[in-house]
Amino acid sequence: MQRWIMHIDLDAFFASIEQRDHPEWQGRPLVVGAAPGQRGVVATCSYEARRYGVRSAMPISQAAQRLPDDAVYVRPRMAHYAAVSRQIMAALENISPSVEQASVDEAYLDVSGLERLIGPPETIGRQAKHIIKNTVGLTASAGIGPNRFIAKLASEYRKPDGLMVVHPHEVQAFLDPMPISALRGIGPRTAPALRQMGLERIVDVRQTDPALLERRLGLRLAQVILNQAHGRGSDEVQLHSVRQSISKETTFEQDIVDQARLRETLLWAAQEVGRTARREGLQGRTITLKIRLENFKTFTRQRKLPAPTDDDTVLYRQAWALYRESGLAEHPVRLLGLGLSDWQQDAPSQGDLFDTPSHPSEHAQTPQRDRRTRLFQTLDGISNKFGQNAITLGLRRKT
Repeated sequence: MQRWIMHIDLDAFFASIEQRDHPEWQGRPLVVGAAPGQRGVVATCSYEARRYGVRSAMPISQAAQRLPDDAVYVRPRMAHYAAVSRQIMAALENISPSVEQASVDEAYLDVSGLERLIGPPETIGRQAKHIIKNTVGLTASAGIGPNRFIAKLASEYRKPDGLMVVHPHEVQAFLDPMPISALRGIGPRTAPALRQMGLERIVDVRQTDPALLERRLGLRLAQVILNQAHGRGSDEVQLHSVRQSISKETTFEQDIVDQARLRETLLWAAQEVGRTARREGLQGRTITLKIRLENFKTFTRQRKLPAPTDDDTVLYRQAWALYRESGLAEHPVRLLGLGLSDWQQDAPSQGDLFDTPSHPSEHAQTPQRDRRTRLFQTLDGISNKFGQNAITLGLRRKT
């Protein structure tokens, strides 16, 4: 049986939702992110805005200079976007039971063997796009190929609202004319190295001497790039893909040196990360602090915990300790963020790292930790019912 993997990519997802919800904004350049005059970047933008050269991660001040006066600027509504995403993923299960959500606006589907039920791959792709349009009123681009890599490239090929099917015998003709930037793993250092070797297109990589490529890039990266250049990739779809990390960050309108403000921001980030981790049943061992200074230099600091946690206070205290130990405490901060990763699912709940365990086992659920578990369950319930800012943890004057 021929393997067929379909990649679905929603078109300008956040911006398209805003234009759907506000018909008066349709056809106008729209930016989701900060407003002009504020600090921040473009999260995403409509295709009308992209015609002016605006793109994701562009500073909002630069975007505002390029866009006309009638451009629309809206703050992200992440909870709303996530709800729409859940509708889409549920609807795609009408096509195939094998749906892997790759991000809030992307999914892979295993559609192998559906020709007898639905029709050829082109018909399957059209049906998927039709279901999304009928369910949430949005357009998506679909790519179908013999593996994930080809399907992903195919979905990008005719955006927006595109459909591209690459049959196995068409793979090489599809790949060869593409620039080397289409290959995954080609970063700011690898691309110049390949170009110095005279490799500009994928066909150049495919036809080069593998030994030469290995000497220049190393064995592992050379093999990854060569496999892609020959159209090889995974054809597996994971039904329950676990995210790699949970993080929350904010960009300040003005650079911050006030320690109390920074502490409050880290506590807010810790509560957001902790709430998400508990909702998804995740506990992590590695805490990451992200600091961006006024000159845009970005630093990260990490700490691995002795036991996994989803406790807001643990996240906050460890992040604040990382900040105090970073050597950056006197520098104005432009962006501050906190992340949690290195999951251990179904781990015993950890309370405060500074508690003295009453039993040699650090993982024992002591009465104090049991109370903390119930406390966070209560806080999460209040937040879910009345909004995330309905109740928050407070800061002691001394930590």
